Amino acid sequence: MKIKISRETMLKALQRVGNIVNTRNTLPVLSNILFEAADGKLKLTGTDLEIRMETVVDAEVIEAGETTLPAKKMLTLVSKFRGEFIEIESGDNFHSTIKCGTASIMLLGLNPADYPKKDEVKFIRSFSMKQADMAVVIERIAYAASLEDSRKVLQGILFSVRDGKFTAVATDGKRLALCEKVFEELPEGSEGDIIITQKAANELKRLLEKEGEVAINIAENQVVFQVGASVITSKLIEGNYPNYRQVIPASFKQTVTVSCESVIYALELICVTLAESGSPKVSLTFKKDSMLFETNSNIGEGRESVPIQYDGEEMSASFNSNFFLDPFKHIQVDNVFIKVNDVMSPIAIESGDGFLYVIMPMRNK
Repeated sequence: MKIKISRETMLKALQRVGNIVNTRNTLPVLSNILFEAADGKLKLTGTDLEIRMETVVDAEVIEAGETTLPAKKMLTLVSKFRGEFIEIESGDNFHSTIKCGTASIMLLGLNPADYPKKDEVKFIRSFSMKQADMAVVIERIAYAASLEDSRKVLQGILFSVRDGKFTAVATDGKRLALCEKVFEELPEGSEGDIIITQKAANELKRLLEKEGEVAINIAENQVVFQVGASVITSKLIEGNYPNYRQVIPASFKQTVTVSCESVIYALELICVTLAESGSPKVSLTFKKDSMLFETNSNIGEGRESVPIQYDGEEMSASFNSNFFLDPFKHIQVDNVFIKVNDVMSPIAIESGDGFLYVIMPMRNK
């Protein structure tokens, strides 16, 4: 293999693919990126066996061929090079000489024949969305998925297509984030549910641009996301997602409008007084003209209020401060609606454009 490619083009491709690669592998070739050059194109592939990323870029292919090279080493080299173009020449032993400007580096490669092959899959349904819409969906809910729950399904994110709507849900059992988008046009036979991994969602979000569409192709146990010249193939999480609709109250007694910026300011300010360890608890009190946040720990206490219009009875409840703050930091709107019933029931935070967040109050010991 012998190619010449723009350093900037190579760097962007390595940044897309390199994040997939896990250097701590029992199989050495999985620490490498697969390079395949032919017909004026260079394809880079990285995988950890659970998720696979492929991206294709333009290159001057002097001699077609393939090799595998260490992902992290290549990314470091290309980011440090100062020349405009990079030349890579790989020999029969798959070791490669990489030149840029006056620099010449040799890296040891591994046989591409040992690199895991892509599974042949049969798609059972497909749909597409605007990349910008998908980016908003993932940003608004991904943080609410569980990191530790033994129930594998709660470690993933539900993608559901029903009744002309796309619904994405993440929950850890203590809070739930939901985002809905109405399809302008939905292909027939696209309805159904899948549970994708958090890693797949995060890698997809890294690829998404403000323009264009993302194609979602679903197989029996895999999902394939096509974003321009890049493809993510990921295993699905098997199992049944909990009935998330059951935890959403059917109605609320009070609704208040609040500024996201003011809530973020208030909570980040007073949470400085919370201890580093233990459960970060904040008390929330609804008053006639304000929403009062209070903290108290063994290192200090704090209080700050946010103006609201509220005509119900004064009521207080305690929440995990991080859980309460999360949606305000990710929702990307100026104002939200906070809906309440009583101190023992979950409260809801809504954006008015398809986002809903439900959080349970903490029980006072």
